Amino acid sequence: MNEPLNNLIAALREELTQYGEVLALMQEQQELIINRAANELLLNLNAVNEQMEKVAAARGAREAARAQLVQTVGGTPEMTFRQMTDELPEEVRPLLEALVEEINQMLQRIQKWLRQNHMLLKRSLDLMQKIMQGMFPSAGGVAGTYGRGGQVSPVTPPPSTLYEGII
Repeated sequence: MNEPLNNLIAALREELTQYGEVLALMQEQQELIINRAANELLLNLNAVNEQMEKVAAARGAREAARAQLVQTVGGTPEMTFRQMTDELPEEVRPLLEALVEEINQMLQRIQKWLRQNHMLLKRSLDLMQKIMQGMFPSAGGVAGTYGRGGQVSPVTPPPSTLYEGII
């Protein structure tokens, strides 16, 4: 039973490490959003996607190690983690429970950072939309443009970049 148990412990530690990397990237992402570093934010998003692939691999390895240990203790594939832990020697239970608790806490922290980053991005996008509507009002409502005769025209100018508008 030692080898399957050690494999599960190693897999849980690796999964925790991978989640720690995700959390670090979420914290970096928030700084990039606040500092409006768009190019670096795109690089960060790519890094997050790559890290999530590593998390998925770590989860798979953990599940394979769990299945191996369940088989070793004579359980069925439907056996829960808690039920499996109850079948293990008393001296290893606290370690497994601590690792699982730490992983769950890490997931909660990641979710918190994800929500915060999403909210910051949404606010930034809303602000940019207001700025764009002020600069290029649409036909849908805010304000029209003046035609040659001085009347407000319902036609919006074609989209252009700010640079082209200045020239």
